[in-house]
Amino acid sequence: MTAPSARDAARLAGRRLLYAVPLLLTVTFAVFALAAASPFDPVRAYAGTAGLSADQETLDRLAENLGAGRPFAARWWEWLTAALSGDLGDSTVFRQPVAQVVAERMVWSALLCATAFAAAVLLGTALGVLAARRPGSLTDRAVTSAAYVLSAAPVFWIALLAVWLFALRLGVLPAGGLTDTGSETVDPADVARHLVLPAGVLAVSQLPWFVLYVRQGVTDALAEDPVRGARARGLTERTVLLGHALRSGLLPVLTLIGTRVPELITGALLVETVFSWPGIAAATVSAATSVDFQLLAALTASATVAVLLGNLLADLLTGLTDPRVSFRDL
Repeated sequence: MTAPSARDAARLAGRRLLYAVPLLLTVTFAVFALAAASPFDPVRAYAGTAGLSADQETLDRLAENLGAGRPFAARWWEWLTAALSGDLGDSTVFRQPVAQVVAERMVWSALLCATAFAAAVLLGTALGVLAARRPGSLTDRAVTSAAYVLSAAPVFWIALLAVWLFALRLGVLPAGGLTDTGSETVDPADVARHLVLPAGVLAVSQLPWFVLYVRQGVTDALAEDPVRGARARGLTERTVLLGHALRSGLLPVLTLIGTRVPELITGALLVETVFSWPGIAAATVSAATSVDFQLLAALTASATVAVLLGNLLADLLTGLTDPRVSFRDL
């Protein structure tokens, strides 16, 4: 089998880009359709408390200004044509440009997800290798049992338990927020301290899958002929494990990286809500309850793009590292 080339990788990326266009069109159209069917009133949500005492004529003028009475398909097409030129519109709930709302919150969501994902991959690999060294041992049973238990635990339950233990009971970590209450500046050390709990909870929610995949992959690799040959040549167990078995055992993990992105995003929304993390979760909830069409479409499209990029990254890594897989088969 020929080695994968940059041209093959580019062709794969090009094919995925072509598939992404109709998918994004469908997703954003569905967002506008669902928002139009929502029981929430965007006019009263925009007016806030002033809408409680406003007369019907004032509410009708506001509805006309917001375009609330227009068909959702027309509103979607108007948003889409403007978005193609770089204008995502204005958020009715935040009274800011949608691009600014997304950019301000996406930074913190990306920091949370990247930190948690890196911790889950590194710790999951270490625990998986530890369990695979001696299948059936006490260590193996303890690690795999804990992984199965954690895989069944809801992420919001883990988050609430972490708040109770580390913030309320022990008082060693803040319960939520980005910085301490009353702080006027964003200090990196303060942010890092507030990041520990939400990132740790999100990492724990992703950890079991990496542990189990690495354990199974390394266990299978230890039984393969090349690894047995390495042992027969007198190589140390450490060299055999880390230099041969781990390299082969990590191949399934590359595919897992892409498939975990959707659940990572979903888990991040729940974790941000519990810990009052200033990411996209609060913006998503506010946009949904206020029927903010343009912000909802932008947030949903961003999440869809993140999932597509995660899947593409997993396929590219698999094609580059696994000689048995061709980019043309992906």
